[in-house]
Amino acid sequence: MDFKAIAQNSAEEVLAYNQDISDWKVVKSSLIYFWILFPFEKKVTVSSKTSRKFLGNLYRIEGVIRESTAKVSNFLYQPENRITWDKSLKGYNVVHKIDSDTFICHAMTQSFAMGSISPRDFVDVVCIKHYEGNIDIISTNSVDFPGYPPSPHYIRGYNHPSGYVCSPLKENPAYSKLVIFVQTEMRGKLLPSIIEKSMPSNLVSFFLNAKDAIKAHKIPSIRGRHSGHPSVTPISK
Repeated sequence: MDFKAIAQNSAEEVLAYNQDISDWKVVKSSLIYFWILFPFEKKVTVSSKTSRKFLGNLYRIEGVIRESTAKVSNFLYQPENRITWDKSLKGYNVVHKIDSDTFICHAMTQSFAMGSISPRDFVDVVCIKHYEGNIDIISTNSVDFPGYPPSPHYIRGYNHPSGYVCSPLKENPAYSKLVIFVQTEMRGKLLPSIIEKSMPSNLVSFFLNAKDAIKAHKIPSIRGRHSGHPSVTPISK
């Protein structure tokens, strides 16, 4: 299996989702207030549309973080950070490193929705790509990986192309616009209504937990990890 090709393709799909402005329906929003230097309010907004990958929804979570795009991207990409802020996870381990920008991870979730959704696990290929306009995309796509077959302790879920899109906020480039796409097939015997009812609130919490963790964790630019100039992919119009 060509994991690098899967990672590249998933990043392109996430970019396409970010450029697609049609048919999104707002299902949840929450206000965030900024009072220092840049006094305005922004919403964390959760929108959804029917997925073309499975019988479920593609979710879009959008908001603003008071950090540079490079810092936001670096924090979200580093696998050791994920378990420190994502309260939905019970475990998150890198099981194979492909290169400096791509790895395969095994994630195990807690139960949620008051126990109505039992723990899942996922094996995903994760990668980061840099695009024109200082845009970073961190994509995720589930894969089959030797040594990590489904376990009787978890229901094996599947993440169709999902991920983060980090870009400078137009009104103030010192801030970042963060858009998250989630396209998770829970599998098992869940009623779709249970997922649709619980997912929007959980996604708002997911965004706010990430924002608080990034604010508390001051880190260098991701581009400082690379020698020379990073590879930048043009965005096709």
